[in-house]
Amino acid sequence: MWRPRTAGYDAFGAHLARAQGLPTYLPWPLGSGWQVTDFGVVVGADRALATVAHVAGSSALDGPVEVLVVSEEPGTGLGARCAGTIHSDPGAEIAGVPATAKVRLDSQSVPLWPVSASHAAPDLDRSVLAGEAEGRWLWIVLRPASAILLLHEEWTLTDVSGFGPQLLDLPFGGHPPSW
Repeated sequence: MWRPRTAGYDAFGAHLARAQGLPTYLPWPLGSGWQVTDFGVVVGADRALATVAHVAGSSALDGPVEVLVVSEEPGTGLGARCAGTIHSDPGAEIAGVPATAKVRLDSQSVPLWPVSASHAAPDLDRSVLAGEAEGRWLWIVLRPASAILLLHEEWTLTDVSGFGPQLLDLPFGGHPPSW
């Protein structure tokens, strides 16, 4: 797992190079007052296995909000680690129940299912959702738990790994999450 000491433009460029084409999803466009606070990549022997990106801002209903997005190859376990769940693969938990939210990834609508994190530390107020996008697990962790309402209308996530000059205006800073 590679993570920068502080979030910044140069470190984000290094992240994208290490990700080797694996998508790095961010809410896009990033709302006013929101910033990228952390990101990382898991690299295996010959390829990238997972990316994570964390943004923070505020919403009218919840005040301060944190959103963490993980895209990972099945079996990697980064999403579960970040979410604080016991299963590295959410498949067993989400099978047979209806999706509770959707996000838009570029032109595709991706259904998301709730994943229980009730066994984790009780002081972590969060919602955890997972789904499948482009053959990989997509995990979204929202803090506080009520921030799940941000997804009430189909929220847009965009793979920023192919962006160029738009990344120059990307705001970085804030405190990285503890996971």
